[in-house]
Amino acid sequence: MPWKTTTMKDVRKEFALKALASGANLTALCLEYGVTRKTGREWRERARLEGINRLAERSRRPLSCPTRLSEGVVCQLIRLKLAYPHWGPEKIRDVYLHAYGQRLGVSSCHRVLQAAGFVQPRRQRVRRAATVVVGAVVAGAPNDVWTVDFKGWWRLRDGQRCEPLTVRDAFSKYILAASVVPDATGVTIGREFDRLFEIYGLPKVIKSDNGAPFACTSVPQGLSRLSAGWVALGIELEHSRPGHPQDNPAHERMHKDIQAEVASKVQIDRRAQQAALDLWRCEYNEIRPHQTLGGRRPADLYTKSPRPRPTAPVLLDYGPGFLVRKVGTIGKIRFEGRPIFITTALAGWEVGLRLISPTQLEVWFNYLLLGSVDLQTNRFSSAPSRSAKAVGLAA
Repeated sequence: MPWKTTTMKDVRKEFALKALASGANLTALCLEYGVTRKTGREWRERARLEGINRLAERSRRPLSCPTRLSEGVVCQLIRLKLAYPHWGPEKIRDVYLHAYGQRLGVSSCHRVLQAAGFVQPRRQRVRRAATVVVGAVVAGAPNDVWTVDFKGWWRLRDGQRCEPLTVRDAFSKYILAASVVPDATGVTIGREFDRLFEIYGLPKVIKSDNGAPFACTSVPQGLSRLSAGWVALGIELEHSRPGHPQDNPAHERMHKDIQAEVASKVQIDRRAQQAALDLWRCEYNEIRPHQTLGGRRPADLYTKSPRPRPTAPVLLDYGPGFLVRKVGTIGKIRFEGRPIFITTALAGWEVGLRLISPTQLEVWFNYLLLGSVDLQTNRFSSAPSRSAKAVGLAA
């Protein structure tokens, strides 16, 4: 065939020259070159209208695409990305749907942002086996579990140290507090939690690490003065393992967001930094869609606790079978005239004592078994693990 030794463009030129000649037989030419009459006519007309040198292969790309995003949509997606530079295409897509009511594909948003230079190659992460925390409480509703920690500190422009306290509802991901506290003492953090209890009510469980002021590993059941007040309110305690921040991964992931979106923009003083945190917290709770919540916002799921903070001082009721003793300022109680040291973390609180044998006395604080006292030596021994009181949780 003629085109086996020449290019397709040359074949078409040769065919067109013969087809345009006076008296040419189009049918015979099509048979000679092995093309249909439709193709032959098309080549002849293109040569007549556009010239003999315009017979190269044309692009098969369609002139229009019905699914192509309009210029207005592209501009809106880029505006959203500029407003939320740390969000990926899926979050941008969800925000666009929430704002404009039009559902877009994640791949379409990714393509637009990539073309605009906003998509950076993702670093490959090393996958490790998941850590299982034995006995960890799984949140099934708002206020089942609150997680609390301090975000790693950074220095403000005025030289002051900023180490925000963060409190988060584990079920809804709702951030209850991101507070630039003046210090990390139990008194200061206790005031902040009193404020949260007043606004949101009481959770069932508070999960923290083993550090001050949330816990003290040398005290029975890891109690601190702060967490003792929580136990008195009937709140259960859960502690992550020492040196294992991965036991609370969702909270740590939220801290990475604070680092990237807030701490990287250092403010002049604590007041300005708190204002920046407040704006970020509002965005996180009410604007940012969360993939783990099916694209919903934490504010869509969170509701206040049905357990309000008591307005009167807490009075612990240990019930029948218990002797009540008040812990002194140096951490001691008296039983049958004998002083017994328990812990200074419970100074001012009442504990319940229960005789379980002629020589052994159990010591309870609300629903927690703290340990037992050997009446022959007057020595107190801590219980190996937290144990719920047989009569149930005290409200």
